Amino acid sequence: MTDDIEKLKMHSPDLTAQNVDRIAALFPGCVTEAKGPDGTLRRMIDFDQLRQELSDSIVDGPQERYHLDWPGKRQALITANAPIAKTLRPVRADSVEFDTTGNLFIEGDNLEALKLLQETYLGQVKMIYIDPPYNTGNDFVYDDDFAENTTEFLAKSNQIDEAGNRLVANTLSNGRFHSDWLSMMYARLRASKNLLVEGGIILMSCDDIEIHNLRIISDEIFGASSFIAQFVWKARQFTDARSKSNVSTDHEYILAYSKSGETSLRGVKRDESKFRNPDNDPRGPWMSRSILGLATEAQRPNLHYDLIEPETGRAFPASPGSGWRYSKDRMKQLIEEGCIIFPSKDDGRPREKKFRSDMVSELISFRSVIDDVFTADGTKDVRELFDADVFPFPKPVALIERLVEQVADEDNDLVLDYFAGSGTTSHAVMRLSALDGVNRKFISVQLPESIKADSSAGKLGFTNICDVTKERIRRAGTKILEGECHPDWNRDVGFRVLKIDSSNMADVYYTPDATTQADLLLRVDNIKQGRTAEDLLFQVLLDWGVDLTLPISRETVEGKTVFTVAGTALIACFDNGVDEALVKTLATRKPLRVVFKDTGFKDDATKINVKQIFKSLSPDTDVKAI
Repeated sequence: MTDDIEKLKMHSPDLTAQNVDRIAALFPGCVTEAKGPDGTLRRMIDFDQLRQELSDSIVDGPQERYHLDWPGKRQALITANAPIAKTLRPVRADSVEFDTTGNLFIEGDNLEALKLLQETYLGQVKMIYIDPPYNTGNDFVYDDDFAENTTEFLAKSNQIDEAGNRLVANTLSNGRFHSDWLSMMYARLRASKNLLVEGGIILMSCDDIEIHNLRIISDEIFGASSFIAQFVWKARQFTDARSKSNVSTDHEYILAYSKSGETSLRGVKRDESKFRNPDNDPRGPWMSRSILGLATEAQRPNLHYDLIEPETGRAFPASPGSGWRYSKDRMKQLIEEGCIIFPSKDDGRPREKKFRSDMVSELISFRSVIDDVFTADGTKDVRELFDADVFPFPKPVALIERLVEQVADEDNDLVLDYFAGSGTTSHAVMRLSALDGVNRKFISVQLPESIKADSSAGKLGFTNICDVTKERIRRAGTKILEGECHPDWNRDVGFRVLKIDSSNMADVYYTPDATTQADLLLRVDNIKQGRTAEDLLFQVLLDWGVDLTLPISRETVEGKTVFTVAGTALIACFDNGVDEALVKTLATRKPLRVVFKDTGFKDDATKINVKQIFKSLSPDTDVKAI
């Protein structure tokens, strides 16, 4: 029937299908139909035809090429692109300021979270910071079961009772030591790239074990031209006396890539204390800087000459290894302008006056070596909140603040951390916003990995890492509000907690063709038992790509519970017995979107007339059902 209400798909995007769409847009002649593994006709790419289109740009067969390969890479790509039938269920009890906050905390597997966020936050994230497991042999990595094929993966994704331990220790005895870590990272980086805005930047902490591999897969995913920097962070303040190699490894790395190659960091403010005006120069405050060059006499002979002080006639020869910064004529001009300072002693060196008024920008380059904040500072940050060491080696808040300031420097900039750990990134976003008045938002994702009962966190009653993370954000927010806050800051220290769970929809929703008459008699509704109307609302928000932090209100209209999201952005009613009176009332509000439960209408006549009612009263409303 043409007036049937379109049903939402209620699963994450199929990224492979989207890639096919992109190829079809560029090379429509390369798209064909063929039978899939299950015997049904599917749209596929004709690779023979695509080869013809790209004949001058294909590396074929055993020809040598530059790339990184490992067991499981192909399956990692399939895993990253495959859709999942999961959802995000709201947990008000764990949240802070649920109805008004612009921040999210997602509890569950981060690859699943990245897939679920594809529709809503596509091209919306300004900065991603991650601190993944360092693959030391003791850390845990996410087990994505890369050995299964696509069909098995999709089948498992749709099972109601999918459960079990999602972690495996990637010990040195594992024959796929690097491969498992690379597969874990590769799938997640590919999924997260789509979320970045065009000017967005991802920063990844790493150590010597995998930094070389991380560089190569990042070049592949983001493009070598998108590389910004490999920062060296002096994480250890004191020498490690436990080192077996007699080398104290004091540093880690932070790898930075942009989504587009032209993006750069913001830069840091100049040290204004260096500018002074001891001689009352009318041009204002100045600082002195070296005028030594960088070239030998053989390289730049025009920069090697004696610099003569006009008043005394003293000669200052050029350094053989460097020469001067400027040519003889340019140096003469600077002397005449009073911009060259000659030393009082003969063994001194002339320097240049650099005036503050000549500086076009207040910012200078962000240095690639960070050596003034340490891991011990991160431990102190957490200890001050809990009076205990509830998390091992947390990153310092000051370190992440410094990175956030470089990338997310405008109101509503979104910062994502999908290896949230103790919650340092969330803490840093809130504290920095309180200091500078920029209203940033965060999304943090963490797997509920179990905590040992005899650990410091276990003794405080925490059973998994997520509980520690959420409590850290709560305590950090309270402490920040107690301090001095910028008047322009919105004082948002809240966060909505959403937990990844199996779909709210029963199997019949996804496989209607496989449903028997007996199944239909048993399942009058297509919603799983125990799922609330608010659960359904958030799955609809995900599927429709609506911001998960928009304000939500609940009201009673014509005797039914109605959810309103951001005024007219979306209206939803999942009650049974929906009649035409309610439909007409909602249509007069002219929402952008409206959704009902497919089995919730009072009768078939109401269901049939819904689209016509909206077409008459609110023709621009998108009407769908679940």
